Amino acid sequence: MKEANDFREECDALAALLDGRDAATLSTVTQFKGWTIEDVIAHLHVWNVAALMTLESREKFQAFFAFVMQCMGAGDGHPEMQRAWLDQFAGGLKGAALLAEWRNFYPKLADAYGRADPETRVAWAGPDMSVAAKMVARQMECWAHGQEIFDVLGAERNDGDRLRNIADLGVRTYSWTFRNRGTEPPAPKPHVRLTAPSGAIWEWNDPQADNYVAGDASAFCQVVTQTRNIADTDLEVVGDNATAWMAIAQCFAGAPETPPEKGARFKAN
Repeated sequence: MKEANDFREECDALAALLDGRDAATLSTVTQFKGWTIEDVIAHLHVWNVAALMTLESREKFQAFFAFVMQCMGAGDGHPEMQRAWLDQFAGGLKGAALLAEWRNFYPKLADAYGRADPETRVAWAGPDMSVAAKMVARQMECWAHGQEIFDVLGAERNDGDRLRNIADLGVRTYSWTFRNRGTEPPAPKPHVRLTAPSGAIWEWNDPQADNYVAGDASAFCQVVTQTRNIADTDLEVVGDNATAWMAIAQCFAGAPETPPEKGARFKAN
């Protein structure tokens, strides 16, 4: 399944960046909500484990998610919940051992999903998802949270055309972005025209001279995953509908999140 291979390659890119990094590096605080690099890896690993659980057994995932809700209900944030799960169910993994386990586990997850029927439905935190969509969501999560690691380490990111999965998710969540905030999505949907990392042109929705988003695909993905403010990109945004969307775009599930302030997220020198 292509989506499973794309997920694996996304993880490989982040793993290559972290290869040989020491414990001090893992404790570095990123620009994302005060999370450390280790917090990011814990987040990716715990939810990768959950993704395998839901493929194997709905009941396993439901038990996992009940634990998550119990922690959140007690006031824990994601870092605290992840640490509690790792301490209780994964032998207290941390530091280099946690990084190694994440690296060992994600290929197993890619293999398992790669063997599955892409249309099989699996349970998740929101509505059930197809196996193919679950892999795209895991790729998006790795790419988005990977951004804060690339940023804080001052590393240049070289995206591949697997990025199309995330761009497509960003376009398809146009209506949901508004409805998630209690408003009706303005019609028509903007035309989206992006330049892929390879130089190919990707397009969605009907061409409109007065309602569009155009530019670099990586920048578009940064906006819809909320790793950059639209003002910190060179995207061309024309029209009220496109402007309103780019100000709040959110391609990930959950309650409405506010994009970072202008200048808050950047690649360190």
